Amino acid sequence: MTILIPVDSKDRDQCIISSIEENKAWAFVTLDEGKIAKVEFFDRREDISCWIDTVVVINELEYVWPFMDEGIVALIAPTQKSIDEIVEAFLFKDLHDFAV
Repeated sequence: MTILIPVDSKDRDQCIISSIEENKAWAFVTLDEGKIAKVEFFDRREDISCWIDTVVVINELEYVWPFMDEGIVALIAPTQKSIDEIVEAFLFKDLHDFAV
């Protein structure tokens, strides 16, 4: 399972989710058996060649149609900021579905 998150820096412990328009990097999180197995950072989304299962964005105003067109699930993190908070909310199904 993989999750893509637009973030404000490449610092694993300090970065927080940001808007797609203002992000400094993309956090590509790989989950294995409900735990974070790996976090990689990419400057551009186009640099990611692996399959992306889910993209998590900061609010419902984000432009996620290109992701959805590729079959990627789009979710919203309404209050979660850090990668760990977002992944925990994802595992407990506390992220919001994107209003279609």
